[in-house]
Amino acid sequence: MSIFLDNLAENRELFARLDELNYRVGEAANAIAESLRAGGKVMFCGNGGSAADCQHLAAEFTGRFVEDRLPLAAIALTTDTSALTCIANDYDFGTVFTRQVAALGRPGDCLVGISTSGNSPNVVAAFQEARRSRIITIGLLGRDGGKLRELSDIPVVVESAVTARIQEAHILIGHSLCGTVERQLGY
Repeated sequence: MSIFLDNLAENRELFARLDELNYRVGEAANAIAESLRAGGKVMFCGNGGSAADCQHLAAEFTGRFVEDRLPLAAIALTTDTSALTCIANDYDFGTVFTRQVAALGRPGDCLVGISTSGNSPNVVAAFQEARRSRIITIGLLGRDGGKLRELSDIPVVVESAVTARIQEAHILIGHSLCGTVERQLGY
């Protein structure tokens, strides 16, 4: 058997169980649509591959996903290298998202944290700040959800121990959020 076929088999097995997340994905899409409708924004944070997913999903909102529409307010907190390096240098890496959430977030905004372990310390800290600031927290998580499961207003947990499969599911979920939000906003 090839690595590709092994990966495909793992993906099929996991994706066959994702229908159990339908309610949570819908709940997350509703929260994002409500925030955007009220003039709020969606912020994304995560590390490594999840940071790339943050950028990808924020771009789907500010650009377009399926429909030709007005841009929607979204930002990946992973992209401003000057802010990231300044905060990490002057404070520590654990606060790179927290300080941005404190500076940019407003009550009623949404913060989407993407973490395959559910335990990324800087995402945990950002969710704690979001709670203090009355920002809605949505966790795209893996494994058992980790610490972020309890800190998420809406936890969406992909129960797998394989990071690559979790990331593949997160993109499906993220695309589903984008499509559902577009539909809910009338596009």
